[in-house]
Amino acid sequence: MPKQTPPLPIPARRALTTRGADLRNARLRRRIRTAVLAERALISRGTLRKIEAGDGSVSMAAYACVLFALGLAPRLEILADPNSGGDPVGLDLSAALLPKRIARARRPQASP
Repeated sequence: MPKQTPPLPIPARRALTTRGADLRNARLRRRIRTAVLAERALISRGTLRKIEAGDGSVSMAAYACVLFALGLAPRLEILADPNSGGDPVGLDLSAALLPKRIARARRPQASP
């Protein structure tokens, strides 16, 4: 029985399909065969095929290995980095939680 994957929201499915096509194009621009890239990324050709097709059952580690093998690993580092501008909602929420003012530290009282 094949492994069941959880249903993906449509925007996530589209993003995976687009990123898979982007990775395929990066591989083709570099003129790397699937067997060579799969070997460099330490994954099977079938897994690489799934990545390039945008299959949602592939692990993030496999995507990371392919990005590294293509020389695109720095892009993975900014994926969810709130400081890169990729998470405006998170930045707004954390800014709303910042204190309006900071109380002064109390001076220690002298012992009698």
